[in-house]
Amino acid sequence: MTHNIQAAGADAVAAPRPIAVALLASVFVIAACGLLYELAAGALASYLLGDSVLQFSTIIGTYLFAMGVGSWLSRYLERQLPAHFLRIELLVALVGGALPGVLFLANAWLPDAFRLLLYGMVFVVGALVGLEIPLVMRILQRDVALKTLVSQVLTFDYLGALAVSLAFPLLLVPYLGLIRSGLLFGLMNAAVALWALWLFRHELRRFNEHAAACAMVVLLLAAGMWGADRITTLAEDHFYQSPIAFAATSPYQRIVITHGRQGYRLYLNGNLQFAQSDEYRYHEALVHPAMAAHGAPKKVAVLGGGDGMAVREILRYPSVESVTLVELDPAMTRLFGQTPQLARLNGQSLADPRVRVVNEDAFQWLQQGTDTFDVIVVDFPDPTNFAIGKLYTNSFYALLDRRLAASGYAVVQTTSPLIARHSFWTVVQTVESVGLAAVPYHVHVPSFGEWGFIIAGRRPWRMPAALPAGLRFLDLPSLPLLFDFPRDMARVPAEVNRLSNQVLVRSYEQEWGRVAH
Repeated sequence: MTHNIQAAGADAVAAPRPIAVALLASVFVIAACGLLYELAAGALASYLLGDSVLQFSTIIGTYLFAMGVGSWLSRYLERQLPAHFLRIELLVALVGGALPGVLFLANAWLPDAFRLLLYGMVFVVGALVGLEIPLVMRILQRDVALKTLVSQVLTFDYLGALAVSLAFPLLLVPYLGLIRSGLLFGLMNAAVALWALWLFRHELRRFNEHAAACAMVVLLLAAGMWGADRITTLAEDHFYQSPIAFAATSPYQRIVITHGRQGYRLYLNGNLQFAQSDEYRYHEALVHPAMAAHGAPKKVAVLGGGDGMAVREILRYPSVESVTLVELDPAMTRLFGQTPQLARLNGQSLADPRVRVVNEDAFQWLQQGTDTFDVIVVDFPDPTNFAIGKLYTNSFYALLDRRLAASGYAVVQTTSPLIARHSFWTVVQTVESVGLAAVPYHVHVPSFGEWGFIIAGRRPWRMPAALPAGLRFLDLPSLPLLFDFPRDMARVPAEVNRLSNQVLVRSYEQEWGRVAH
């Protein structure tokens, strides 16, 4: 008889009550939402401030520190724990859900306050999340033994984090965007608050007030979801000062194309990539000094340049049999290949049967392939962060050398030798460090100012004897002027940019930072 009573008691302890199951499910949602807000803040900071390693590191550090502060503060919440838990959930829902939208608006309308708002909101969300888990554990202590409690809470916490870490780059950012993703997870936090309202309805002293607060937060977040596109448009129209014609958010970047009096302009993560009014100067200078000097290039590769403008210039040469365009972001090649207005800008070059588009990381593509090319055009964004900076290292240029034909040339776009003089010559030094001869040159592009390029190869580069017909900027008499550097752009001593020590990213940030301030 005693044995049966003990067994029944053990079963009662082992079988969790519905309220415990509900709270453990809430832990999963809480963890997922907390990580989503952290990732959204890190992504936004890297989009708008550059240097993704620095931004994610500081965001994560601030968030974890704030969680520690919240956990420490939880000791002072002693009575009415369900009520405290519900209020905290609503605050997390409101602050975390609004975080991406508020930061987008702040970047456009209050740029001087952006960093303060960024770290302030991250700290508040982190502190509130740090309060959540201890409160859940203390509420669960009523029904679950401590040993089981800790293992279960941590299991659901880690599972929630895993789910969001996979969904964020693969589903949420590509299909919902950052603003809608934040608001959706804010609604999920609010749903946990509603759940808590129902679970603890008999314990809450001010049930009607809590119910009204829940309803208000849900309505605010739902209104935000409904107006998310308007929030984005309001922020970006003010930031770009021109109507937005096309916009897309990919796992890699925010793509915005404006259309104003001077035509289309492409921005990646807020940085201008080309302006229709003068892009021909940039792309003619990028492509033709190397292509024309080669003589009769047949196989050409373009790394970056998903807008197809460089490909347009390459296809002017009748000797070209194939062009391989290696662009990491399929959203870019899809936009400029399938949108009629944009395809007209590149002369429908991406639809040419000689062109093959490869959506892959250029570093990995160089590593994995074995075929060689007569000319390789390297048209990456400037090294604003370490992820892009790896494409300006000696390791990358060694791979580039391996894929060049013996008589081939590579050409690299290389920031401004006037504004970022040290950065420009760092790239030259890095190209030379792998045994390639580097021939630097520059051109004036009104939208950018003085802009630099480097021709690299094993055979000496010589001035071409002819250029394709129909160019708007380059001609043979003016071509030598591009290779003359005045004193304020002349060579300065520079280090080699290496994967293990990306000095280029730091010098680039310092030099362009002086201009911004």
